[in-house]
Amino acid sequence: MDSRDTALLALRPELPNVRIDNSMSADETFQNKTLRPIIKLQNDLLVAAFKNYIKKHKNVFLQITIDNRLEYIDNAVQKDIKFRNSLKGIIIGLFTVEEYNLYILNSSALNKRMMNIVKERLKSNLLQFEVAS
Repeated sequence: MDSRDTALLALRPELPNVRIDNSMSADETFQNKTLRPIIKLQNDLLVAAFKNYIKKHKNVFLQITIDNRLEYIDNAVQKDIKFRNSLKGIIIGLFTVEEYNLYILNSSALNKRMMNIVKERLKSNLLQFEVAS
C-alpha cells in the first residue's frame, strides 16, 4: 500500500456502531467500510458545501418550513446534477486506489448509497443551516 492510501486510511474515524461481516453484500460492506467513515470525516465540508448551495440559490431554504427544508435537501442532492457531482467528488477524492477500483465496478448502486447517507447527514445538521454563512 502506498503512502497516500496509508495516510487516507489513517484519517478516517472509527465507527464502532457500524458492523461488517461476511453475510453482507459487497455493496453494503463498501458502504460501511469506506463510505460511512469518509462521509463522517467530510461532514464539515459537506455542511459548508450545502451552506454555499443555499446562498447560491438566494437563501430560499431559510424561508421555508422544516418539512420543506428536508424535501429541499432531498431535491438538491438528487436532482441538481452539478451539486450532486460536487458531493461525490468530496467523497470519491478520499478513496484509496483499491477502493476506487471496487467503486467503479458498481458505481451506480454505490452512488445511490453514498447520496442517501449524505442526505441523512445534511438533514441531521439542519440547525447549522439557519444562518447560511
